[in-house]
Amino acid sequence: MHARWPLHLMFLPGALLLLIYHYIPTFGFVIAFQHFIPAKGITGSEWVGWENFSYLIKLPNFYNVIWNTFYISIMKVAAGLVFPIVIALLLNELRSRFVKRSVQTLIYLPHFMSWIILGGIMIDILSPTRGIINQLLAVFGIEPLFFLGSPDMFPYVLVGSDLWKDFGFSTIVYLAALTGINPNLYEAAVIDGANRWKQTVYITLPGMAPVIILMATLSLGQILNAGFEQVFNLYNPAVYETGDIIDTLVYRMGLVQAQYSLATAVGLFKSFVSLILISFSYMLAYRFANYRIF
Repeated sequence: MHARWPLHLMFLPGALLLLIYHYIPTFGFVIAFQHFIPAKGITGSEWVGWENFSYLIKLPNFYNVIWNTFYISIMKVAAGLVFPIVIALLLNELRSRFVKRSVQTLIYLPHFMSWIILGGIMIDILSPTRGIINQLLAVFGIEPLFFLGSPDMFPYVLVGSDLWKDFGFSTIVYLAALTGINPNLYEAAVIDGANRWKQTVYITLPGMAPVIILMATLSLGQILNAGFEQVFNLYNPAVYETGDIIDTLVYRMGLVQAQYSLATAVGLFKSFVSLILISFSYMLAYRFANYRIF
């Protein structure tokens, strides 16, 4: 035990940061039950009980924001599960290590970029006047499309750009899962006359199944996190109807309109639902993938 105290000291700064910036601020949830006035503080502000939550439920766009959050998140989860698996299977079939490593590096690179940078890139690519996509469409006589100004197209732009940014990381997870499959199974399958497709269906995918189930179940806990940084850098009032999510609503209420109590009420509602979803996802992960955190 005494030999491990340097390790505990190394853990201490991270634990303090977690305590200061994640746990202590949670006590501010009481603002959701007050008519909070910054000058009076938490102790001096008037208590209003459930009035803020009642007001939120009556907002005309509140349910639309909830729907947008679920809709966008579910599409991101589905695309972020299927596409990386397909890419991992294709990369696994490459025989050239140089090509394989090069492709991995290229698809993993966007993961390290912030949405400030990627948002600017997406705006330039999708511009109706100078964007490369609309220039290509013009070659075929198609009128320019306003991707970031169309309520119908905007959710799919969010899903596509999120997939572009993060599918490389998920691909590496599935490639790591592929390395755990016993190569003797493939040798036996070749002897039995199985082609590459049958090897994939009957050996590769079943071998990846525990990791796939784990990734799918854990992603349920992120359903209400539709990606604030991404949406904030790409959306505009023209697409609020289909692009406004819980986090952007909290931002506008809390920081732009200074409705601190309402913003806290929305955030508390999201945290409560997220807690239920995360608990449910860990239960599924333990049930189907034998994954435990304790």
